[in-house]
Amino acid sequence: MTETSVPQHPKLDELIALMARLRGSGGCPWDAEQTHESLVQYLIEETHELVEAIEAGTREELIEELGDVLYQVLFHTDIAAHAAEEPFTIEDVAERSRAKMVARHPHVFGDALAETADEVVLVWDEMKAKEKAHRTSVLDGIPQGMPSLALADKLLGRAQKVGVLDDAPAGIPVESEDELGGLLLAIVASARSRGLNSERALRATLRGLQAEIREAEAAQ
Repeated sequence: MTETSVPQHPKLDELIALMARLRGSGGCPWDAEQTHESLVQYLIEETHELVEAIEAGTREELIEELGDVLYQVLFHTDIAAHAAEEPFTIEDVAERSRAKMVARHPHVFGDALAETADEVVLVWDEMKAKEKAHRTSVLDGIPQGMPSLALADKLLGRAQKVGVLDDAPAGIPVESEDELGGLLLAIVASARSRGLNSERALRATLRGLQAEIREAEAAQ
């Protein structure tokens, strides 16, 4: 394939056409009445199933779960295409994503230099900061509905950026994710035996961490 040739995706076009038929006249009543809001639960479920397939599934399971997530994207864009106000299509979504990836990779499509993965991350962060110049906090844009451990990891990274964790004590020594998983499970089991809710406890602590981050930003 040459640089100027355009790849063809007939199967993707067939899936888009299938969605249009299901939600069109004479199609499926259930599909036709869905909204962005009603589909959220299915998007979350399909995303978790994809993660499971990535971590422990087979090739066929990965293909299936990627297809289910892709179908959710097409479902939402078909709903949007028929919206009475501010409609958009899958083409709009694809163009926005393409433009973002080009802007975020100036070391590929521009004059920036980034020869290692770490340097790429720095370039990415710089470009993102320019795009999101309206944001006033490193916490802006972080979805609070993330799983608590994923949210903790994200917040710890943002806390380091504003110097909140500069004097943090050394971490618990663990040598592998297997060892870490066992330790986390033991902590949850210990909390459960004492009637404590690990999820609620971590989220409460993370709210406190976010307050510290905002205080540090205000003092700068």
